[in-house]
Amino acid sequence: MVFRQEFQPEPLPVKLQHKHKLMLLGSCFTEQMGTKMSRVKFRTLENPHGILFNPASICKSLQTYIQNKSYLHEDLFEHEGIWGSWDHHTRFSDVSPARVLEKINESQKKAHDFIKEADWLMLTLGSAFLYEKLDGDFVANCHKVPTDKFKRRLMATEEIVSMFQQLINRLQHFNPQLKILFTISPVRHLREGFIENNRSKANLIQAVHQLIAAHQHLFYFPAYELIIDDLRDYRFFAEDMVHPNHQATAYVWEKFQQTCIEEADFALIKEMHQLDLAKKHKPFNPESSQHKLFLKKCAEKAQGLMQTHPYLDLEQELTFFSQG
Repeated sequence: MVFRQEFQPEPLPVKLQHKHKLMLLGSCFTEQMGTKMSRVKFRTLENPHGILFNPASICKSLQTYIQNKSYLHEDLFEHEGIWGSWDHHTRFSDVSPARVLEKINESQKKAHDFIKEADWLMLTLGSAFLYEKLDGDFVANCHKVPTDKFKRRLMATEEIVSMFQQLINRLQHFNPQLKILFTISPVRHLREGFIENNRSKANLIQAVHQLIAAHQHLFYFPAYELIIDDLRDYRFFAEDMVHPNHQATAYVWEKFQQTCIEEADFALIKEMHQLDLAKKHKPFNPESSQHKLFLKKCAEKAQGLMQTHPYLDLEQELTFFSQG
């Protein structure tokens, strides 16, 4: 008997390669996928602003990377002794405004340099709900400020399309080789409400497909559909019943490889995975000749891979195995 409909996405006409540089922006699902990619040594940069959920904040962050914007003291706010930026996630917040600016501007410079040479930009949209301050400006994160200080509204499909259209034009002028891969986060924003979450996801999906239909260098990977329509079961969610669990994320990663990554790189991914497992190996006797031989072979393997694939950064692995 068949108890579910498995969904196999169509392969991308142009695929990611290990030598490519990939910036990932968006929801926490972005970071789950980014972690898997960096673990097998793709050249990635994840969320230079921290986790972002709504399209407006994602577009604004990218505009600041293009501009190479430096944030100033007047761009920050203070709440209960903690300084932060309305454009950034709370990971940048601090009791010292100087440290906040140092962290933000260091990330800004890194993001500007990276996206100028990036081959791919992966955008994971989480929610079409926008939280605006009473002065009308929107925020990327509410920073635990009381909700009565914000007005919530649902972005219309047309608004999202227009915002991204302007961004895409600027990105193509700034980096003509850049290709953009959209995904919709399968994380369910149930704090907005069940019906509201579905309206939000619907607006995001419709906007993304309108954009893709108008541009040859834009693509879509159906992470949302794989979780919601293929797996379809609460056993694939974490205890909060909102975030996909490890098993679900692994399933999406497997489909992502099949759909989005050049097949010629599969063997290299396997090699990187084996090195990652070797780093985590805990020997019974670290001083044994057998373990020292194991480390020597791993170090030689890392050295050989860097020679045959100059874009791979395995210096940490080489140091680990050489000093082990």
